[in-house]
Amino acid sequence: MNPGAQDARADAPDPLYEQLAAYAGRPAATAASGKDPVNAPMIRHWCEAMGDTSPAYRGPGAVAPPTMLQAWTMRGLAPDPESDDGTGRSPAYDGLLRLLDGAGYTSVVATDCEQEYLRPLRPGDLITYDSVIESVSPRKTTKLGTGYFVTTRMDVRANGEPAGTHRFRILKYRPVERPTQRKAPLRPRPVINRDNAGFWAGVAEHRLLIQRCTRCATLRFPWLPGCNACAGQEWDTVEASGEGTVFSHVVMHHPSFPAFDPSGEGGPYAVALVELVEGVRIVGNVVGVPYDKVRVGLPVRLEFQRMDPDLELPVFRASEGG
Repeated sequence: MNPGAQDARADAPDPLYEQLAAYAGRPAATAASGKDPVNAPMIRHWCEAMGDTSPAYRGPGAVAPPTMLQAWTMRGLAPDPESDDGTGRSPAYDGLLRLLDGAGYTSVVATDCEQEYLRPLRPGDLITYDSVIESVSPRKTTKLGTGYFVTTRMDVRANGEPAGTHRFRILKYRPVERPTQRKAPLRPRPVINRDNAGFWAGVAEHRLLIQRCTRCATLRFPWLPGCNACAGQEWDTVEASGEGTVFSHVVMHHPSFPAFDPSGEGGPYAVALVELVEGVRIVGNVVGVPYDKVRVGLPVRLEFQRMDPDLELPVFRASEGG
């Protein structure tokens, strides 16, 4: 059980809980089978994703990582032909979820799982399992909302032999009502360090400063501690004139970031790579035209725009007639 959860009105009767508790001990799945035998490709993909380089999971005599126990039982996204409704769930488990949904506990989050391993799983093992609704908690109050913890226990077999046990716990809850009034979203703050502090000091003065190597005079942007051309460590700065053109651009549709959209609604917005007349390129927003009018070669000019009381950024305004 989630240690952060508290009993919701523990002294008040809860008729719903009495109905839910009656499901404890009923099957969630019976004599089900894994879609695939234990196999080396899935083991390899798992180990690559987890960064596990143990030799026990490679080559002749390899076994599956114990924590893959549940992976061989997952039904996947395709409908399950072995169940009436295609979900792979038993009528009892479906009934339990419908009861919770009907009472308004429509949100769900997985909270934790516990596994016990009885024997290693090897390539070629055929996986079967039974699953039972082990328990339903009394109503609890969490930061997410009020709801019930539902625990299922899966007993996994490999070629008919007990291989392990997997307990899985979810919270079915009614979300906490949030205030409807929202603060205006803020742009993320730039990371300022010793290598780029001079650039941001220039922005504060409405100056776009470009580094210049004092050994070979190569301009560079973004700011770096050394010259890419000659490896020189000494540098000074030149101030950009502010003139440039769009070298390339993308239109961001998803995910939604209202702070980047001029309308504040999180709709599409353009991000451009601007080539300054000095020859360096900088990423920034193009303003003054709709996002779908930004194009390669569009003339732009630097200006500074206040995003919120604590943040001002360089942006590029499309030139008239561009």
